[in-house]
Amino acid sequence: MERARKRPAKPPTVARRRLRTRVLVADDHPIVLQGVRLLLESRGLDVVAVAADGREAVRLAQELRPDVVVLDVVMPVLDGLSAARAIMESMPDTGLILLTGMPPEPPVPDALRAGARGLVLKSEVAEDLVQAVRDVARGAMYVSPAYSRTGRQESRGNGSPPHDSLSPRELELLRLIAQGLTTKQAAAELGISVKTAESYRESIAEKLQVHGTAGLVRYAIRAGLIGA
Repeated sequence: MERARKRPAKPPTVARRRLRTRVLVADDHPIVLQGVRLLLESRGLDVVAVAADGREAVRLAQELRPDVVVLDVVMPVLDGLSAARAIMESMPDTGLILLTGMPPEPPVPDALRAGARGLVLKSEVAEDLVQAVRDVARGAMYVSPAYSRTGRQESRGNGSPPHDSLSPRELELLRLIAQGLTTKQAAAELGISVKTAESYRESIAEKLQVHGTAGLVRYAIRAGLIGA
């Protein structure tokens, strides 16, 4: 009996090629735009388009449906925060990252309300942006260490921070929630039951006087508990 011949390997399909994270980048400075594009592409990310202003970024995002959109905060025609809000209205699952010149601009609460899941300083783009894109693409948060350092300095200036009252387990849970995990996912990560995780979460909210996921994320960023 003739042995079955091995089939030749098939070329990568479109579906396989699309496993790469697709990114749209918007910045009104051509040199920055080109540098960011080259950086991301050199790390295996697929930059599907670039835009020079916020309005063009919104149009291209709606047309191309990228996984992640990187927006400069200060742009002509439409600024980064306004562009982020417009993108979130029509494509709420898009991962948004804001590029900023200096913390705390934009303020973290403003960035979160606009839908951003990442905040990256332009001065730290080379170190931070690739990791930010990867984290945001998988649904997590990313905040440049400089934002966290600012939060820690504010906490030290105001005496003992509220999170000092958290147990080590509660602190771990808070960090995981702030990174974008659900309570169920965080419970699995910590090796505890969902019921126990929910109990910890209630205790965290009570101790910090902060309620809701967005509030916990804001607190964690301000306190420098993530992004370092």
